[in-house]
Amino acid sequence: MKVSFYATLRDIAGQKTVDFDVPENATIGQLVDAIIQRYPVMRDKLLLEDGSLRGYVHVFINGRDVPFLQDKMGTVPNPTDTISVFPAVGGG
Repeated sequence: MKVSFYATLRDIAGQKTVDFDVPENATIGQLVDAIIQRYPVMRDKLLLEDGSLRGYVHVFINGRDVPFLQDKMGTVPNPTDTISVFPAVGGG
């Protein structure tokens, strides 16, 4: 499954898009686990101590923010879906 990273997360990944080998019916939660397994430093940037997404992190499936989807982190994306991970970006 291809994941696009933005801002500081892209700096950690070293590239914009990374392909992750996850099972066919993997949930977004399992995908986040795979991201952290490959890039352990992202754990503190993505997750709270209880394993939930930090409030300022946005994971999108085809432009839809995962926390607003019915199954949230249990959502199973299609292999062709666009997955994007954004940290909060400030500015003015």
